[in-house]
Amino acid sequence: MEPIVTYRRKAVYAEDVQFINELIAANPSSSRWKLSKQLCEAWGWVQPNGQLKDMVCRSLMLELHRGGHIQLPEIRRKMQNPLGKHRARPKTVEVDTSQMSTTVKGIRPLQVVLAQGRTYAGLYNSLIEQHHYLGYCHPVGEQMKYVVYAQDRPVACFGFSSAPRHIASRDQYIGWNQEHRKVNLPYLAYNTRFLILPWVHIPHLASHLLGIIARRISEDWMQRYHHPVYLLETFVDTQRFSGTCYRAANWQYVGVTKGVGKDSRTQIVDRSIKAVWVYPLVKDFRDRMCSL
Repeated sequence: MEPIVTYRRKAVYAEDVQFINELIAANPSSSRWKLSKQLCEAWGWVQPNGQLKDMVCRSLMLELHRGGHIQLPEIRRKMQNPLGKHRARPKTVEVDTSQMSTTVKGIRPLQVVLAQGRTYAGLYNSLIEQHHYLGYCHPVGEQMKYVVYAQDRPVACFGFSSAPRHIASRDQYIGWNQEHRKVNLPYLAYNTRFLILPWVHIPHLASHLLGIIARRISEDWMQRYHHPVYLLETFVDTQRFSGTCYRAANWQYVGVTKGVGKDSRTQIVDRSIKAVWVYPLVKDFRDRMCSL
């Protein structure tokens, strides 16, 4: 039986549509917001951290409504888009930009701070926007941001987020199939940003920090999202960088991207080719990520 619609890898069949219509009929006073929560609860549709997939469910129900499969109640009030505030560029936070030239030993102990809350998140966003060549972009899905301090001054930033669904060289390295990837993709974290501030000149600092982050990120992920991370990945623009610090930190080069966007309907290269680097956090990552 063919699904009526497939949304975010969720296939919806005729019996599902019938169930939703019965849910709407049984709850005539419920708003669209409440109906989506009720449907999530009925389906057991939750994120890895146990939160209901309310926003995804609401979008699915709207698609079914627009397709004439269900009839949602009238909109009672327009909800503010929670991501709207992220479209504005981050506010600039002033920091000490005097030159810092020393050794890794000379700046110990380093302090790695999770960039959460207005102060640290604002600082991270500002530094990335001002000094990273890609600028700031709000991460999608699960995410973790860090600011690294030395001598009470920020010296580096790291950003991680949910991994892209399909990267051929990475998938071949892991050895998983489509079903394994669908289930276990949350155990893979994508290093979206890595910045050593331009006035910091400390040999081997980048690889040293990569090692520090690798030793703590899975526990941080567990604390926030209630599941660990088994593998890290990143993409290095080959026109700008050679990946030296990742190699020095024992990350493994596994291939290159195709230069085609995830939503592209053609195989025309429309962006720079990037080297794919990965770092296993546990020895048996393949056994864990290639199982259901």
